[in-house]
Amino acid sequence: MIRLIAVFVLLFSVSSVHAETVAPALTECTRKNLQETVDKYMDALEKGSPSLIPLAADAKYIENRKEIAFGEGIWQTPLTVDFQRSLFDVDACETFSEIIHTSSSHPYVIGTRLKVVNGKIAEVESLVSDEDDWLFNAADYLKYSSTEKWDIIPPDKQTDRQTLIQVASDYFDIFQDYSAFSKVPWGIPCVRIEGGAYTNPQNDPNPSCTVGVPKGGGVPMTNRHYVVDLDMGAVVGFVDFGGANGLPDAHTFRLENGKLRYVHTITVCPNGCPKIPLPKDMPKQ
Repeated sequence: MIRLIAVFVLLFSVSSVHAETVAPALTECTRKNLQETVDKYMDALEKGSPSLIPLAADAKYIENRKEIAFGEGIWQTPLTVDFQRSLFDVDACETFSEIIHTSSSHPYVIGTRLKVVNGKIAEVESLVSDEDDWLFNAADYLKYSSTEKWDIIPPDKQTDRQTLIQVASDYFDIFQDYSAFSKVPWGIPCVRIEGGAYTNPQNDPNPSCTVGVPKGGGVPMTNRHYVVDLDMGAVVGFVDFGGANGLPDAHTFRLENGKLRYVHTITVCPNGCPKIPLPKDMPKQ
């Protein structure tokens, strides 16, 4: 009887997970387990050897929204990780890592999502940005991101999963319809890093993330996939910036006390970045 009750509880829990999540199968998914998986991934990346990570038999590697073989793309040479920050989604059993490399003649800012199933990495998706991509400046990305405080938020001050996703969704909606602007819980202070461009280079004590936000423009943000870290108060959304044939993009958001505190973006321009003038209120770097 106890066993039957346990099975029922497990099935009920799985059925209650929100539609955007993937319930971890069989193997328990914890921050500790996900951290260990990310550590193995970082070690493999620094050695240029994907065989060092615990891959599932049918694991996929997706780089800049295209599936390629492990060993190709960013894996062709070892890559020193000069800074990284990771989010852990224990509900979906996924991770997201912001990875910055500046210690060679070819700097990168990378956003990598890992999907873990039964303790094995079933999917690796990376946005690999370099000098040809939107507002790219790895040195400044490292400078500003590494000094930010992304600590664990006390349970009684955490934002729930659906609210985090809704904030990211409303932010994305602004690009197509500016009426969504009022739905976003803008905070003070709040700063953005876009490819390396920083919205508070003058070190204003009360900066706002509304600086440089586009005024709509009919630009759809499609194919959205979210990774949520409740303990960190953070959500990252992978999107196609501009629709199905748009730019591979990832926006990472952190909320504190229910308000936006940090926004980081990585936008890849596979065929060259569009000639879009920066908003007039975007500060000079």
